[in-house]
Amino acid sequence: MRILVNTRLLLPGRLDGIGWFSHETLSRIVKNHPEHEFIFVFDRQYHPTYIYGPNVTPVVAFPQARHPLLFLIWFEISLPWIMHRYKPDLFLSPDGYVSLSAHIPTLAVIHDLNFEHRPGDLPFFARNYYRFFFKRFARKAKRIATVSEYSRQDISLQYSINPEKIDVVYNGASEGFRPLSRDEIEHTRQNYSEGKPYFLFVGSLHPRKNLINLFTAFDLFKIQTGSSHKLLIAGGRQWWTHELQTSFDKMKYKKDVVFTGRVSDDTLHRLTASAFALTYVSFFEGFGIPIIEAMQSGVPVITSNVTSMPEVAGDAALLANPYDPVTIATAMQQLYYDENLRQSLIGRGFERARLFSWDRSAELLWNSISKTMTQ
Repeated sequence: MRILVNTRLLLPGRLDGIGWFSHETLSRIVKNHPEHEFIFVFDRQYHPTYIYGPNVTPVVAFPQARHPLLFLIWFEISLPWIMHRYKPDLFLSPDGYVSLSAHIPTLAVIHDLNFEHRPGDLPFFARNYYRFFFKRFARKAKRIATVSEYSRQDISLQYSINPEKIDVVYNGASEGFRPLSRDEIEHTRQNYSEGKPYFLFVGSLHPRKNLINLFTAFDLFKIQTGSSHKLLIAGGRQWWTHELQTSFDKMKYKKDVVFTGRVSDDTLHRLTASAFALTYVSFFEGFGIPIIEAMQSGVPVITSNVTSMPEVAGDAALLANPYDPVTIATAMQQLYYDENLRQSLIGRGFERARLFSWDRSAELLWNSISKTMTQ
């Protein structure tokens, strides 16, 4: 079988959630299925890291697809030309975008529909592109994969798609996320938080990630406990807004907030495993990979009680209302005052994390590929 794959998000040093999903699942699928041929289509010069085996043929199709107009050109002109040239049996799109003009079986991985629920978080052209086209992508695809049962039901309801057409392929966490020794933790804290324990946020600094309420909750926590804890924000400022800046400027304890920017994979592993707790209280997530990464690292988790996050966390995290900073601060205080609770969550987190692995994700995605071809 010849499988053509949209690999435009495999960017060295710049993998986001969907990029990691693509990398971790495709690297395993290629190696596990040497009998099949894979055509990887990039929108710029590719890095050899992402050519996972001799059964991968890399192809570059221009232009670089990073804007709604360029999406249209890439998916509706460039990609069909590649399909005509290589005549694949199936098209796999790990980021959910598909070619509406293509005439081959298509499997679209639609991770979530945040743009349907929170359109105001996105720029005008992007949100209108997503809301116009993704319902069409979902209906065009022969099958859909998504990363949680929450997203499966959401896609089915929003786009009137038979849920039997949608497979759940959970995310995993890299093996690099693991507990560190006390000395390693102290060394990391010396480098990033003046040796103090810290709450950690990981992700893009996007309005959907709820940093404004996290800032307020952290101030409340500091006022009520008088602790020396810091708040580390690990992520790029691509989506930093005036509202976020204003909220930060108003903080009483902003001197205890540390912005690391985007960090290397190895640094992220160490920052996660050295945290006092992960505070991941987004308004909306299709999965929330940092939840599993923290659990696998032996770090307790505070996350939101909405969308997919309770499904992913199970009973191994403290759940807070993301719209109420007081409940977030209360969860932070619980971990600060109750070491038994903290250790209990760490133990349950290890058990929970074992349910999610990239090996399992790759197996589930391959099952979805097989269903797409045999229906």
